[in-house]
Amino acid sequence: MKVSLLGRRNLLAFSAGIDSSALFFMLLEYGVQFDIAIVNYATRENSDAEVLHAKELADKYSLACHSISAPRYSSHFEKSAREFRYSFFRNLATKYGYDTVLTAHQLNDQLEWLLMRLAKGAGLSEIVGIEESSQRDGYTLVRPLLEYSKDELLGYLHENNYPYYIDESNSDIKYERNRFRKEFSDPLMAKYGKGISRSFEYLREDKLELESNYKTIYTIKKLRVIEFHTSNSKVKAADRALKELGYLLSSAQRREIRDAQSIVIGGKWAVELKESLLYIAPYLTTTIPKELKERYRVAKIPKKIRPYLYAEKLDIQLGD
Repeated sequence: MKVSLLGRRNLLAFSAGIDSSALFFMLLEYGVQFDIAIVNYATRENSDAEVLHAKELADKYSLACHSISAPRYSSHFEKSAREFRYSFFRNLATKYGYDTVLTAHQLNDQLEWLLMRLAKGAGLSEIVGIEESSQRDGYTLVRPLLEYSKDELLGYLHENNYPYYIDESNSDIKYERNRFRKEFSDPLMAKYGKGISRSFEYLREDKLELESNYKTIYTIKKLRVIEFHTSNSKVKAADRALKELGYLLSSAQRREIRDAQSIVIGGKWAVELKESLLYIAPYLTTTIPKELKERYRVAKIPKKIRPYLYAEKLDIQLGD
């Protein structure tokens, strides 16, 4: 694990499957203090048993176990489930003061993501989108297992006789990610795993160099202000910031950001350019007092960003 977790308040996103079970026992072996959080989607036969297993594990090792039942989703299950899950983690981080949320994404997941984004049209920053550490609203998201393959994690569990559950929904090819996993990423990992692992190391190095053309200079709540140095880095900066805020851009939306000075993305996010600064905030409409409008104008705050500042009572001072 490259990111040090010692001395932090850590929350493990636990599912009882292979990946999160391996991370659970690795954290114990490394002496990392953590609690666990599990979401019950009630979509599978073992859902209730997995939650019970999580609570028993937590009790055995004197950990807190936070659990919640998700609502039933009639459509867009993957997207809705992901939003519910990360909202749950964010609320826990806020309520209990967790510094980090740990997820068990591993090397196979990275390849699945790359192939899915590649199939839809994406650049380097997008296809290498799963990062070891990224800042979220109120906590740091850490993925300590990115260098391990699924087979390595399974071997670790078997070698130590650690318990885990098999998520049978992972074989349901009605979900896009599962189709990519079964038809492409798993066969590639089985045959070329070591080379793929090295390639991701090189790609991450290239991505860091590319992203040196911009930097976030202001972040508070869901407001981001980013300074960029080249026109190409504008889209890269917006893509990364929105991803950290929980929104994934489509290829068409990236083109819109590239060509526009002021835009609303998905009816949810205001993205505005002012000189060499890119502003991103939730899109709101509200009446702002006249004197405050003037202050925003003098401070060169873009118009679509102002309602969020007003609603959240934010007074930003750039360059102070």
